[in-house]
Order: sequence, then C-alpha cells, then structure tokens
Amino acid sequence: MPELPEVEGVVRALAPKAIARTISEVSISDTVILSKQLGKETIVKGITTEDFIEDMRGMTITNVTRRSKYIYFDLERNGDKFLFVSHLGMTGAWFVVNSINDIVENKFRKHVHVILKMMDGGLLVYSDIRRFGEMRLLSSEAEYPPLLRMAPEPFNKHALNHFLTLCATPKYINKPIKAIIMDGQIISGCGNIYATEALFAMGIHPARTVKRISLKRKEELFNAIVRILNESIEAGGSSISDYRNINGEAGSMQDKLKMYGRKVCVECGRDTRSLQIGGRTSVYCSSCQR
Repeated sequence: MPELPEVEGVVRALAPKAIARTISEVSISDTVILSKQLGKETIVKGITTEDFIEDMRGMTITNVTRRSKYIYFDLERNGDKFLFVSHLGMTGAWFVVNSINDIVENKFRKHVHVILKMMDGGLLVYSDIRRFGEMRLLSSEAEYPPLLRMAPEPFNKHALNHFLTLCATPKYINKPIKAIIMDGQIISGCGNIYATEALFAMGIHPARTVKRISLKRKEELFNAIVRILNESIEAGGSSISDYRNINGEAGSMQDKLKMYGRKVCVECGRDTRSLQIGGRTSVYCSSCQR
C-alpha cells in the first residue's frame, strides 16, 4: 500500500499538471458501475456513479495537496468550493496522459476505472488493479468524519506531542509499538514499510508494548520515523509492488530498505523472523531488535 512518501510523490508530480484545468467529462468503468448496482462501494464511494459523473462535470481543479495517505483535490464551480478526496488503496495510480495508450504498463491500462477528461483535451486517469482505492466528492472534510480523526502530519510541530500523549493513555500503553505507529490517528502516513524500517533503525522489537519503551526512546523513534519518511520522499518513494507516480515511474527507496522484505539481517547476518501485528506481517531481527 502506498504510504506517505509515495502519495507525496504523486501529489508533487500531479499538482503542476492538474491545477487550473477544468473537467469536461467523466467516465467510469463497467466494473465499478456493476459493483455499485450490486450494492458494493467500489472506488467511487458515498455517491452513485450517475451523480458522481454529473457533479464532477465543470469542476476546476484549484489545488492538489496531500493529507496523510490521501490526495486532496480542491475543486471549484461557479464560485462553489468542493473537496475531491482520493486514497490509492493498495494498487491505485493516477496518470496524466493524452490517451489511455500513453500509459506504458499494460496492467495499469487494463484496470482503468475513472477517467476525467479535461476541457483542454488531456486526461486524468485513475487505475486500480485490486480496486481497494477510494474517491469521494465532498463539500468539506467534515462530511467524512474519518478525515478529521487523522493525526497531525509527522512534520508538524505538534505531531511529536500528539504521539507521546496518546502513547501514555490507557487505550494504547499495552499495545505493540508496531500497531501504534501504523495507526493513522496516532502518526499520519506511516504504514508497514516505514514502521518496519524505523523499528529496525532503533533496535526495537515490533511486538514490544508501548509501556515498555521509555519516553526518550519513544521520542527517538518518532524522530527516526520522520527522518525515514523524508528520506523516502527524496528517493521518490518505494516501488515494492504496484506504486507508480503519474508518469509511470518507480521510486528508488526500496533499494535503501534495511529490514522490510529482507530474509537476512543486514547488520548481523542472521535470518529474519516475522509475525502478525495489526493485520500486517512484521519482519524483524530477533538479535538486533529487543
């Protein structure tokens, strides 16, 4: 699943190519339409496909930003403002092209589900191989409360205090630290990849409970997370599976990962181990992480 650095890469590439453009037509795949008719919320959520197509027509994109793992498109039509929110799920990708054939990889061309045709003739295309992504057209964040519950951005000056405060509450002190730092209400945008890397960098076992980690170590862990997220942003993210930016390009952070996906510890040479925490596979070194 794309995490904060990957989504940031998409936004940085997408913004200059999307801002100030107006949507003239919208197309939705038969797969999504049929799914919605069967009562399933697939990709286009909280609205019928018919209303989504109608409501998106004539919208001008005024800004593109990131909030945690979400892409925020600020839209405007006839002076009214809207928020179009996109989450990439596990395999979602946006492409800015002149035609579908301009998407290089066949697996993305085969799984195009939403096409926003621009008034100037170009296309903003959303492809999603596994269809776990989502998009919502809102009047504001308040219309979808989960957005309001997200933790501050990790680069925000209040984020460390937010993290430490929640770690000290009865709700969280007995939970594994890996589950805590993957919780978007505690730290925004840090998923399995970067949680794994930060814990390895700090020598902390992923199953260690929060109460068994000192305040100083928690501060150091938070700072390690921020450092690794920044490093990944600069590397264009990790292209572990199906992450691509809008040009179909892969990132290079996967070449710098020291624990995620490793069979052998790069520090001590021992075989790595894994366990399930928070529904995700946590890879760790039993020798280097305590």
